[in-house]
Amino acid sequence: MRLIRIPSFLHDVFGEIQSIGSILAILLFGGTLTTSLYWIFPEMTRHLPVWRSALALLLTFDIFSGCIANFTASTSNFYEARKTNRIVFIAIHLHIVLVALLLHTDIWHSVGVWAYTIIGTFVVNALIGKQSQRFVAGLLLSIGLGCIPMLPGISPYMLIISLLFMLKVLFSFAVDHYGESERISGEEA
Repeated sequence: MRLIRIPSFLHDVFGEIQSIGSILAILLFGGTLTTSLYWIFPEMTRHLPVWRSALALLLTFDIFSGCIANFTASTSNFYEARKTNRIVFIAIHLHIVLVALLLHTDIWHSVGVWAYTIIGTFVVNALIGKQSQRFVAGLLLSIGLGCIPMLPGISPYMLIISLLFMLKVLFSFAVDHYGESERISGEEA
């Protein structure tokens, strides 16, 4: 697959060098799932001003696209080499709470999902270079995947957004999927 050099202002999203196929898959996944959510659950934005609907859908697209982008070697390696960027990335991820506020639904559920995800992400991030990182991340992700659907009265579209937010930040982003940090620290996987 043909690789292209990514402009510096997009490094936080795609890394430094990314394949065209990966970029298309990321954008297609994010766009298709966001559009499907909007199509299947029109009540999600029915009584909202256009600006709030558009911003909520844009943040939702970012969550969905980020799930896939963070699994690419280019994005993973970009953040592996920049520890400060990793911490900033984790800290600014209020997306799920902002989406809930913009849609005016499931606000407390989203705060709970956000808190669990961010705390879990810091735990997983602290384990970079350790063999246990993937196991702990998988365990925390599994707990979240099992518990979030049991939140009383959560709307189906916020359930989907919440699950993928947690996948994006806690597992897709926080885990060193390509073993770069293990090679750096000298520990075998």
